[in-house]
Amino acid sequence: MNKSKNIPELRFPKFANDGEWEETELEKLCPNISSGKDKKTRGGEFSLYGSTGVIGKTENASYKGDFILVARVGANAGSLNRVTGEFGVTDNTLVISFKKSEVINFIFYLLKKVGLNKLVFGSGQPLITGGQLRSLKLLIPKSQTEQQKIASCLSSLDELIAAHSQKLEVLKDHKKGLLQNLFPQEGERVPKYRFPEFEGDGEWEEKALGQIAEIMTGSTPSTKDPINYNGANLFVSPADINDNRYVTRTKTTLSDIGFSKTRQIKANSVLFVCIGSTIGKVAQNKFPCATNQQINSLIPYEGYSSDFLYSLLDSQSTKIASIAGNHAVPIINKTSFSAVEISFPPSLGEQQKIASCLSSLDALITAQTDQIEQLKLHKKGLMQSLFPKAIE
Repeated sequence: MNKSKNIPELRFPKFANDGEWEETELEKLCPNISSGKDKKTRGGEFSLYGSTGVIGKTENASYKGDFILVARVGANAGSLNRVTGEFGVTDNTLVISFKKSEVINFIFYLLKKVGLNKLVFGSGQPLITGGQLRSLKLLIPKSQTEQQKIASCLSSLDELIAAHSQKLEVLKDHKKGLLQNLFPQEGERVPKYRFPEFEGDGEWEEKALGQIAEIMTGSTPSTKDPINYNGANLFVSPADINDNRYVTRTKTTLSDIGFSKTRQIKANSVLFVCIGSTIGKVAQNKFPCATNQQINSLIPYEGYSSDFLYSLLDSQSTKIASIAGNHAVPIINKTSFSAVEISFPPSLGEQQKIASCLSSLDALITAQTDQIEQLKLHKKGLMQSLFPKAIE
């Protein structure tokens, strides 16, 4: 392991004897650092970039080629994007252009590693200046070939992540299509697509959620008593519910004592966020758990499928969330939530058939999401190892 701060922990064998990386200023690598020129969108064929990325179209292509854009002003000051082609730039964005285009990828990853947000100053209006960028001190390998090798490695990984992310979006779009076709739409009593064995089963039936499941609102053990926390029991909050169907781990856990003080939810129930900015998020718990008071849990009665109920609520989440209205703190109380009416197939068999179809797709989505996360962790590890510690 290299102990010098100016040598990366991981180095390609060809460059193992090339010595320490050298310090230089960004301006010496990129003499052309300037502010954008466009001040507003006017329509046109070229993308117009601002501090948040593409903000519209412009008639004027102020720049052409490969560039790195840095947000100069506002909440996104210091954020970094790379752009290829012809484009315009607002005056709240800085443009870094390159005298040697071969090293653009390396500079991009180097600046990502450095983290430009540390240059941002000002509380009222966060700001980063061109002068700061020009004088920014960086460490680079002596050999441009080593720079290119590092950039090529990271670029290949980014391309792989992008490809897997695109596949994930395709799977999600496919799921959206299935949800639209396997469940009746507004004002309808049968879905657009029905499995052949159930085509003669008649219309779906409107039922209130309180009729088909026991609904339990979560509670929080006293946070003043440490004995309630840091155990093996899951304690679900809205922050633990993401794009994955199942909650398998939580940021906060409960001790057995703390768990005994909650309303315990058995495994494979359905969790629905009914309070707060993320109202409408829905998930299932793989293991027994407790939840905080922002979540209503549904434990289906006999004759109703938990897996089907999850997919049904997933398809109707936006509609149900709208019940809360536009308030500072959106809320659907237990009474209103229990009264929500949703269409159900007349037979448990049809519920299970639909649930099985969607569960298989959710498993693919979860596996794809996990693969992307693993690739991102791999990239994070490479970013830590391919650049010297002194850069951090």
